[in-house]
Amino acid sequence: MLKKDLLELCLLQLLEGGDRYGYELLRQLHAAFPDTQESTVYAILRGLCRQGHTEHYRGESSGGPARKYYRLTCAGQVRREELLTQWRMLCAALVQMGVK
Repeated sequence: MLKKDLLELCLLQLLEGGDRYGYELLRQLHAAFPDTQESTVYAILRGLCRQGHTEHYRGESSGGPARKYYRLTCAGQVRREELLTQWRMLCAALVQMGVK
C-alpha cells in the first residue's frame, strides 16, 4: 500500500464520520502525517470526487466565505472497505515478518 492509498484511506475514514470541509480534513491529516503537502491532499480529494467516491457542496461558515464540504458516497464506502482490507493484509504480512 503506497502513501497515496494510505492518505486516501484516511480521508475516506474521516468522511465515514460525517461531512467535513477541506481544511478540516487537511488539518487532521497533518496531525498524523506532518510532511504531507496541502496540494497532495486536495489532489486526492479531487480524484475521489471524480471517481464518485465522494461528492462536495458549498456550506456556510461563520463570518467567512462559503466552505467546500465533502461527503462519502456509497461507492466511497466500498472503496474504503477495499483499502481497509489491503491495509489489514499489509499489517498481517509485516507481523509475519516480525515487524511489531
